[in-house]
Amino acid sequence: MYPEVKDEKNRNGVISDDFGAAQKKYSKSSLYKDAWKRLKKNKLAMLGLGIVIVLILIAIFAPLISTHDPISRIKEDSSLPPNKAHFFGTDLLGRDIFSRVIYGSRISIQVGIIAVGISIVIGLFFGALAGYFGSLPDTIIMRIADIFFAFPYILGAIAIMTVLGQGIVNIFIAIGVLGWASFARIFRGSILSIKNKEYIEAARAMGASHRRIITRHIFPNAIAPIIVFGTMNVGTAIIVEAALSFLGIGVQPPTPAWGKMLSESLSYIDIAPWMMLFPGFAIVITVLGFVLLGDGLRDAFDPKMKNR
Repeated sequence: MYPEVKDEKNRNGVISDDFGAAQKKYSKSSLYKDAWKRLKKNKLAMLGLGIVIVLILIAIFAPLISTHDPISRIKEDSSLPPNKAHFFGTDLLGRDIFSRVIYGSRISIQVGIIAVGISIVIGLFFGALAGYFGSLPDTIIMRIADIFFAFPYILGAIAIMTVLGQGIVNIFIAIGVLGWASFARIFRGSILSIKNKEYIEAARAMGASHRRIITRHIFPNAIAPIIVFGTMNVGTAIIVEAALSFLGIGVQPPTPAWGKMLSESLSYIDIAPWMMLFPGFAIVITVLGFVLLGDGLRDAFDPKMKNR
């Protein structure tokens, strides 16, 4: 009797491992390959991907691309319009706007990716608790999420920055903490739609732990909406960072930041419009790139688009 039980457990363990491996292989090879094929057919999405890649490369190689020191002041060259020596002109302190825009991309990309990464980690954790276990955890987490939804994004970020103080790290924390509720609700919805599927029930019957079921079986099939929303939310995070810097509670001078550059040039828009034009254009292009890419990913991961 006992040897039979032991053999049955071993056999179930093998089946469970094979099933998990097959599910993981399918999720990575089939889902993502099909999504990539559909994404390549979307011209606007590829444009967005190209913009994002270029921006990341600019941020990485900023010292090689910039033509001047972004924080050095040359009073003799103050308020110059675009010219051969200064492609985007100079500001009131004689700082090269082109170099400041290039270095400002580092702040925006960092804030967008790291802050959204923080939101995703928090959101996936609480979304998994709410969606998989349901009942009391679901009620408590979703009510807390509703409280976060009730706060205007910018107002909430200002409140957190007021408490934590100024600094780039605190910007990461403020934007990341405010954004987790949306990811939690999306991940919860994905889990609710698949947690009672046959392969999940089979994994439970084979004795798989809750952690294994969530990480090996549910997560690969529920992550697509998170990827889409996360990509689009990077643009939102960049706008929030620019707004905080514009209000003077974000990135502090002399560190170049697009929002701060807009704030400094606001009073001189009539006599030196280039001071506001180029950092504003940089924000628009960056946000547009992430939005186009996120919109394309949404269509690529949508099974209804498969046969189009």
